[in-house]
Amino acid sequence: MTTVAQHRLRGRPAHPAGPTFLTYTPNGRKLVTAGSNNVIRVYTTGSDGEPTNIDDCQENNTAVAASNEFFITGSEDGTVCMYSLETNQYEKMLTRCSLPIRDIALSPDGLWAAVASDELTVKIVNTRDSDRILFLRNQPKPTKHLSFHPSGSYLAASCTDGIVYIYSLSTEEPELERKVDGLIRALETDAEPSSKAIWHPDGRAFAAPTATRDIAVVSRGDGERQRTFSGGHMGDITALTWSPNGALLMTAGADRKILLWETQTQKVLARYDYANVINLVWHPHENMVSFATSDGEVYIYADFVTPDFAPLLEKTLQPAPFIHDPLAEISGNTRKSITNGVKDILETRLKRRGTPDSLDEILGSEGEGHEEDDFVIDDDGAGYAFGVNDFGKRSNGHFGDIDGVDPKRRATYQSWKPRIHQSFQPGSTPWRGNRKYLCLNLIGFVWTVDQDTHHTVTVEFYDREYHRDFHFTDPYLYDKACLNDNGTLFSCPPANGNPAMVFYRPHETWTARSDWRTQLPAGEDVTSISLSDSYIFVTTNRNYVRVYTLYGTPFRVYRQKSSPTVTCASWRDYVLTMGNGPVGADGTTKLLYTIENVRRDEVCQSEDVVALEGGTEINSVFFSDTGNPCIYDSTGVLLVLQHWRTPGQARWVPLLDTKLLDRLASGRKEETYWPVAVAQDKFHCIILKGGDKYPYFPRPLLSEFDFKIPIASAESRKDDAEDALPNDGPRLEESFIRSSLNLSLMEDLLSSTTATHTQRAELARQEIEVDKVLLQLLNVECREGEERGMKALEIVSLMKDRTGKMIDAAGKVAGRYGRTVLEDKIRELAEKRLMGIDDEVL
Repeated sequence: MTTVAQHRLRGRPAHPAGPTFLTYTPNGRKLVTAGSNNVIRVYTTGSDGEPTNIDDCQENNTAVAASNEFFITGSEDGTVCMYSLETNQYEKMLTRCSLPIRDIALSPDGLWAAVASDELTVKIVNTRDSDRILFLRNQPKPTKHLSFHPSGSYLAASCTDGIVYIYSLSTEEPELERKVDGLIRALETDAEPSSKAIWHPDGRAFAAPTATRDIAVVSRGDGERQRTFSGGHMGDITALTWSPNGALLMTAGADRKILLWETQTQKVLARYDYANVINLVWHPHENMVSFATSDGEVYIYADFVTPDFAPLLEKTLQPAPFIHDPLAEISGNTRKSITNGVKDILETRLKRRGTPDSLDEILGSEGEGHEEDDFVIDDDGAGYAFGVNDFGKRSNGHFGDIDGVDPKRRATYQSWKPRIHQSFQPGSTPWRGNRKYLCLNLIGFVWTVDQDTHHTVTVEFYDREYHRDFHFTDPYLYDKACLNDNGTLFSCPPANGNPAMVFYRPHETWTARSDWRTQLPAGEDVTSISLSDSYIFVTTNRNYVRVYTLYGTPFRVYRQKSSPTVTCASWRDYVLTMGNGPVGADGTTKLLYTIENVRRDEVCQSEDVVALEGGTEINSVFFSDTGNPCIYDSTGVLLVLQHWRTPGQARWVPLLDTKLLDRLASGRKEETYWPVAVAQDKFHCIILKGGDKYPYFPRPLLSEFDFKIPIASAESRKDDAEDALPNDGPRLEESFIRSSLNLSLMEDLLSSTTATHTQRAELARQEIEVDKVLLQLLNVECREGEERGMKALEIVSLMKDRTGKMIDAAGKVAGRYGRTVLEDKIRELAEKRLMGIDDEVL
């Protein structure tokens, strides 16, 4: 930190003492100032001459905003007026409020002006047609500050109730997207300290002064706090602004200081001694800053940033200061997106050489030998996925050439890259702010907090009588975890010259030293881990599968056939590994899985295909409580693997399609589901609302849904409900398919293990359950009429019972409805079964 010792700049007396406001036009050619008198001053950039005065304006101006063609002022009498910058004359009154105007924000395209006043409603007025007005009504108190997102799609309103309201303007009527509480102070509209939320130029975050005289950065995507600029001011912050490229932050305070901060390090670079500064603006293109004081003076400071730090202003657009930047790193559950058949999204970006900390360098090199780094995720609409021109704006390069070539054929002569499935850790979430879940299941949950120099890890259990929660300081920065009844498994990536490491901590032992750590070979990173009752499994970026016993003895190491590896899951002696296979017709690699019994050294399924719908990704993989592999994909379908113990016979069967749940039938609910487990014949999950993709803190409650295999459409079920006699056919058919599946899974389990008396009794119960459902289906068919007799007989032939009791009951059902022919056929079928004749010939 340095205190700039230069000749003190003399202020220009622009207005009488009182609040003074100023703004640059977007092209930077003019500076417009307004104050407590009825004169507006327009300064020409680079000229030392007298400014142009616009007389006969409103007095006691409280806000000013400018485009290249006009500027808008607001005053205490509630009027909002527009003036031409070409003629320097009054054009029209844009709108009027009954109470004083407090702030005006102009959209980047200049078409909309947001007006805040002492009224409860914020107006957004069209500058071309002042009759077109949008209203923001969600704030219960007057709004003090307004700020447009760089794209114009969002508006941040700092309210006097101490809450920042984020509105989405992408629809006809503005929608409240988020309320950020606990960030700014509750200030009156005429208070000198600032509570303004200013958008970072990359659009992914905004910064605002806090009650502790710091400046906190908040992510637009999730509303979580990121980095903080702290320890600079000794008084209230009165003004703040980003540099045009986002590399620097400038703040002014009541402590008579202007501070210059570096965005990436959040450190003070320079201090300037100027008192009573209440407004700051940065020139859009030059190293020039202008600020105004409560004494009515205006300062135009050329070469504001000293030569030592001036190169920061020459960089391209810099990223907002995130704790874990999604653009600089890829989380375990964040998917990369690789272009196929269209223009490479990074080839359109203007690259700057010799700036190692520019955004291009953070995102990765475009040169040769970086095939895995030529992508960028634009999951928050910030525009990083498209080319940036000299003015830091998105160009139209992402639309491709206007050459009439079909994009699908373009891939035949352009560089083609397959889309691959990225590795992820089941049950974990990406970073959100400085927190993330490392593991979520029915045993408990593991979460970590980034404390800058270290992490703090907390392990909590649902059953606190059986297990005790624990908490520890994590200097290794663990990023993956698994939790079961035996212990907790962690892994960390290589960092600072240290190799990747695996750490296991059992819950209970009878020895003094129980936990253990092991380091992986140099250059090897963990892609996923899994913990069963018998073994520990680790997959790495070198496609190795490493198997350890529960107490750290290396048991087996082998290379996975399908690569790159994606994830793994385990249950008892079985491990399921997934990896990328051959490229499919849609340009995406097939997802392959292998299931192996580690103890017996037997492969149950080898490099079989995971049945995913086209364009679908896998969200989670796990074993059910009965030991059956399950997956949950991005379309909301839960599938289970049937006959997986028999080589070559496995198939994926849907258990539940969450999009067809009855709770979503009305179409008024918009929610998704985070998979947790399959246990007790139910799908356990976390309900996500408000567009969330991952659960967050405080820990949400678990929900459970019964399995419902998709058999009939919702329309057919609705038509059946409207009939005079309700038809239970579709419901019973689904019940038959589901009970038959459960019976098949139980038979597979008993055929490969030594069955206990309880398991054999459960198998018999499930056989009876299947026959009961068939008996109910028979009752429906008999009720429909004699013409349904052949289907009714077919249903009887599907019964599993060999004792004859169920078939006798079926005959009684047919007799009750007077279906004599069907009753005779059922009796013949019963006789054939007693004689041991197959049911194929009826």
